[in-house]
Amino acid sequence: MGIFDRLSTVLRSNINDLISRSEDPEKMLNQILIDMRSQLAKAKQQVATAIADEKRLRDQADGEYKQAADWENKAVLAIKESRDDLAKQALVRQGEHVSHGQQLEQTWEQHRLETEKLKNSLRDLNDKIEEAKRKKNLLVARQRRAQAQKRIAETMSSMSEKSAFEAFARMEERIETNERQLKASIEIEEEFTGDRLAQDFKQLEKGAAAGSVDVQLLALKQKMGMLPAGTPEKRQIGAGRPDEETVHAEIEDAPNEKKSS
Repeated sequence: MGIFDRLSTVLRSNINDLISRSEDPEKMLNQILIDMRSQLAKAKQQVATAIADEKRLRDQADGEYKQAADWENKAVLAIKESRDDLAKQALVRQGEHVSHGQQLEQTWEQHRLETEKLKNSLRDLNDKIEEAKRKKNLLVARQRRAQAQKRIAETMSSMSEKSAFEAFARMEERIETNERQLKASIEIEEEFTGDRLAQDFKQLEKGAAAGSVDVQLLALKQKMGMLPAGTPEKRQIGAGRPDEETVHAEIEDAPNEKKSS
């Protein structure tokens, strides 16, 4: 099982566990991203180790080739010195280093290909995590919108029309009660505060003013010929008020005096 296969298995296990026991989608998504970043960090370490191994193999292969070149130079020196026996041994050693170098290079090439795959997988994992972050924000926004709609629906269902109207009716009655109490307080204040005698005279003055208006109205109607002399309506207006009866009598007598003259 490869590095990323193991990481994928761990992530699936963690995600399934979170989904089964989480009640808050936002917390669950945040935790999944935390786990993914943690696994990504571990994957980076393992890929870095693989890259280091690749470089070590390359250095070892290059070292073998360098030693092979050194033994070749020694063989050349031995030939120049007419030491063919040493030249042969140097060439044998050169061949050994070339062979080791070739083996190491083949191993390095295979490792390099595997390392490139790991690096590509690491890039894909990083891209998927970034995509998961973007999706998380969208999913959280959708979840919050759904929760808001649910709360609104619950509020609307719990508040029926009847209860709303009852609340308005109770508030209206409360306001009317306050208005009645205010009027009662004003009446008590006017009746039991200040000079009682002065207040009685004010009431009399108001009555007298209203009576004078009645007298004027009656006189205007008689002038217009709408109320002939002696009509009962004249006595009904301002009945029980001596001053108005005197005025009425004067108004009635006035036409008679004109006739006698």
